[in-house]
Amino acid sequence: MLVLTRKLMERLYIGDDVCVTVVRLEGGQVRLGIEAPREVSVVRAELVPERSAETSARRSRNDEAAGDDAVRRPQAAARGIDIPRPGRFR
Repeated sequence: MLVLTRKLMERLYIGDDVCVTVVRLEGGQVRLGIEAPREVSVVRAELVPERSAETSARRSRNDEAAGDDAVRRPQAAARGIDIPRPGRFR
């Protein structure tokens, strides 16, 4: 999991087509704006319980298949964060 710190109205990009903007910070809540193509489904996790159960089951199967002595590689460092990109989002 990549964890980022963002301030009000700062953005992050997911691929070339999805932009997430911090719209409001209030108390313990964060309001996010998400720009994505219509064909990309954006759904809160609590509304899709079978997806999280499916993902957990898949992870546990992968862990079992890898075995305890498997070499685990660290996730690649994020590149290009906070660099303005040419294209649709400006």
